[in-house]
Amino acid sequence: MTGPGGTGPAVESLSVCVCTVPTDAPGGDATLTWDSTTMVLVQARSAGVCGLGWTYGAAAGAGVVSDLLAPVVTGRDAWDVPGANEAMSRAVRNAGRPGLVAGAISAVDIALWDLKARLLDLPLVRLLGAARAEVPVYGSGGLTTYGARHTERQLRGWTEDQGFGRVKIKIGESWGRCPDHDLERVRRARRVIGDGCELYVDANGGYGAKQAIRMADRFADQGVLWFEEPVSSDDLAGLRRVRDAVAPDVAAGEYGYDLRYLARMAASGGVDCLQADVTRCGGITVWLKAAAVAESLGLEISGHCAPHAHAHVCAAVPNLRHLEWFHDHVRIEERFFEGALDPSGGAVTPGASGAPGLGLTLRTEHIGDGWSG
Repeated sequence: MTGPGGTGPAVESLSVCVCTVPTDAPGGDATLTWDSTTMVLVQARSAGVCGLGWTYGAAAGAGVVSDLLAPVVTGRDAWDVPGANEAMSRAVRNAGRPGLVAGAISAVDIALWDLKARLLDLPLVRLLGAARAEVPVYGSGGLTTYGARHTERQLRGWTEDQGFGRVKIKIGESWGRCPDHDLERVRRARRVIGDGCELYVDANGGYGAKQAIRMADRFADQGVLWFEEPVSSDDLAGLRRVRDAVAPDVAAGEYGYDLRYLARMAASGGVDCLQADVTRCGGITVWLKAAAVAESLGLEISGHCAPHAHAHVCAAVPNLRHLEWFHDHVRIEERFFEGALDPSGGAVTPGASGAPGLGLTLRTEHIGDGWSG
């Protein structure tokens, strides 16, 4: 079956599943705590082939996929993924695009790109066009809810067991009300990882601009190179104030749910590196556009979380800095997918196996184990 007006096979169906996975320890950062993580997974089918895509967020995103997006995408030419992305964006006008709706669009878009690459029997990075063979990653975790021993085990696991040269911890505990503890955690992390490893911090918008500047001054002697969301990512003027005053690179963008948001941030002068989340911003289609916008302004881009959804598209852009190897998402993706990438040495090589698409196979034995659809 060919899609209307197209030359490729039609998208025959979209299905969606939801799984909520308990955390392996209580989770928390500067502004939020949680005890579980929910994956909304989409399967797009055509000509006997199934593409996979997902987002992390509210389970209600599954209803957006089935009620609003599936009727728009089903029957379309499977080759025309950007056209499907545009059609989905138009279809949700009255539902409101930011937030879980954008996550749902992202999951479908990723599934459609995976489907297209599988239909062509190509690794996705080859379909997109590789700009690099390896994607640098950094270990991400060090949550504010972790005790000292837990954080140390995690840091040593990345640096000593896996050979990572970059790690990140959370700071800004309790909306910035524990600055001395934040500083001690930064100092402890540096002692654990040694001088040869890059140290990053993420305040998740927990500080105000002046407090963020003061904190950067206090941990200046710890060699912190990356200060993520020192203030709310919606406060572009505050980000600019911090960026102009501190030595570490300032990064933000993970809550960009469309291209215009990310373009405004990149053009604001508030970040040294633009972050974008392929599972939130509109999928691979929009992430590539955001990378191009960043490149036009002399900025690099970094992939936020969901590492196996990002790896191939990260390898397709020349201005990539790195990809976040977020502990919570890694454990979920390794549990539910065969073909998970090996980050040993601090980098992954998407497409090296030759497997088509994202190179992942859903572990069907887990269907029914926490899943609903």
